[in-house]
Amino acid sequence: MPRHPFDLDDCLSRVAAADQDAARALVTRCHPLVARIVRSHRPKSHGEDDLVQDVFLKMFVMLPRYEVRDGRPFEAWLSRLAVRTCLDALRAEARRKDRVPLSRGAQACLETLADERGAGAGDAAAARELVEALLAELPPSDRLALTLRDLEQRSPAEIAAVTGWSVALVRVRVFRARMRLRAAVRRRRKTADG
Repeated sequence: MPRHPFDLDDCLSRVAAADQDAARALVTRCHPLVARIVRSHRPKSHGEDDLVQDVFLKMFVMLPRYEVRDGRPFEAWLSRLAVRTCLDALRAEARRKDRVPLSRGAQACLETLADERGAGAGDAAAARELVEALLAELPPSDRLALTLRDLEQRSPAEIAAVTGWSVALVRVRVFRARMRLRAAVRRRRKTADG
């Protein structure tokens, strides 16, 4: 049986008419995109599935307001909604956060960062733990900017499309976030030495 291509416009109009099958088809179609965004930007206090569900709930609530603008596809609109949902969750987490303690491996990675001779081969899991702990100390917009630019290697234009920031603002936020990240490293080093 030949598989028919997914017709997004038809699906969206059927969802607007309260067609449950169309709603399920839309979620199935968009789930990989939303899950990838949530996986990259969710706070530690939220489960991935819960945040994905929040994104889809918001999508269905906001769907009547969706309209194609400047040739941006539905996926760009949904990506933006997912990023904003994650950013809201990060802000909520930041209001109640405590400093994340580091394991011995992550502490060793931190010490390697301060070594002027450069880092040697290290434990990838410990390095990942250190990065996550340092990012958790940053404001949510800084964390988002660095994750998109430095970890996901997205261009300023791609980040602007996902976040709604201008390209100039993306560059400024990334620059400032990197400065705050360096300060977080210095604070951690000072705490470890003292």
